[in-house]
Amino acid sequence: MTVAVAGVLVAIAGCGGGGQSASEKAKTQVCDARADLSKQVDKLSSMTAQTASISAIQDSVSAIQTDLQHIKDAQGQLSKDRKAQVQQATQQFQSDINSIVSGLGSNLSLSAAAPKLKTAAQQLATSYKQTLAKVNCS
Repeated sequence: MTVAVAGVLVAIAGCGGGGQSASEKAKTQVCDARADLSKQVDKLSSMTAQTASISAIQDSVSAIQTDLQHIKDAQGQLSKDRKAQVQQATQQFQSDINSIVSGLGSNLSLSAAAPKLKTAAQQLATSYKQTLAKVNCS
């Protein structure tokens, strides 16, 4: 089955409680999105040639896109220091995604793409650990 697997991942590159202050709500939004993004990166990293499917990859990619957009949407309400930290981490993660996607190529069959996808998922996990995982959510 030939599919534009890289095209699916390129979609990522296109793209971030009562009584709480706007800053606290934004922090919660960022931290919730960061937690889900971590879950999706882990899910992609754990896929094997036997367990990977186009729909599973698309679902995780879509969730990552949504999480990044939520982080970007909340940035304007964060405190100055937190905003700078989140913006830097988000920009670096987005840059890493763009680089990873460009290295995948396009129009690969899932079986032919499996080694590249595994490497890309590992790179994505590393990028997450070096960027968004460092955002303070305590």
